[in-house]
Amino acid sequence: MRKLIIGILLVVGLAVVVDFGSAAYAEYRLSREMREGGQLDADPAVTIHGFPFLTQAWGGKYDNIEFRAQGVESDLVGEVTIEADLEGAHAPASEVIDGTVQAVPVDKLSGRMMIDATVLGQFLGIPDLQVSAPPADKSDGTGGSGGSGMPTAGGVVLTGTVPIGPIDTEVSVQADLVLDGSRVQIVASDFYFGPEGNADFTIPPDLAPSVLGLFTRTIETTEIPFGIIPTQVYAEGSQIVIEGVGENVVVDLQELRKS
Repeated sequence: MRKLIIGILLVVGLAVVVDFGSAAYAEYRLSREMREGGQLDADPAVTIHGFPFLTQAWGGKYDNIEFRAQGVESDLVGEVTIEADLEGAHAPASEVIDGTVQAVPVDKLSGRMMIDATVLGQFLGIPDLQVSAPPADKSDGTGGSGGSGMPTAGGVVLTGTVPIGPIDTEVSVQADLVLDGSRVQIVASDFYFGPEGNADFTIPPDLAPSVLGLFTRTIETTEIPFGIIPTQVYAEGSQIVIEGVGENVVVDLQELRKS
């Protein structure tokens, strides 16, 4: 009986090793294909979720395939991080394992582009820019609705050193994150004095519009994976996240980045 149990455990262990090994190889092949198709400088991280992998491969449907690429050069903003989740991805096992898969029907596709504070600061010309949570005193929870398009929940607080007349001063502003088609508008709507409501800086009224204008800019969202249209934009930690979601779509792995 002991030998039988040991034998069963060895077989199960070997099956697990084979399963993980097959998944790792498939992830490697997909990563190489995504790098070539997206013209990336490095292999993106690829994770095929769900266990066992071989059962998914046999059925040709995968619970969730996740892609993540850091340091992706954007023509307008600078280096960004892009991610994609392919939930319910349909592809033959042979094409996934040998890296020849291209057109993939997906039940749900989520793609996002993330811009950290350093890159956003370079884009705005404010090197010490900080991105933080939206103010808590918005009664409607939307963070305002400046500009045109669809305001998203939260908005953002931006802090940085900017010229005010003859001197450079650190200020904080409330900014609305607004979707306008495939573009994101960062619209600085007012100055932010902290939760206590006590100002530690003074902005002359005649200079206020120009100062707010330093924190206002439009971002083209061409780097969202597979060209998906953005459906929401929000602040998360010290990043601005631009995200799009689609259902029952077919993605071309050779077009991770669409111009």
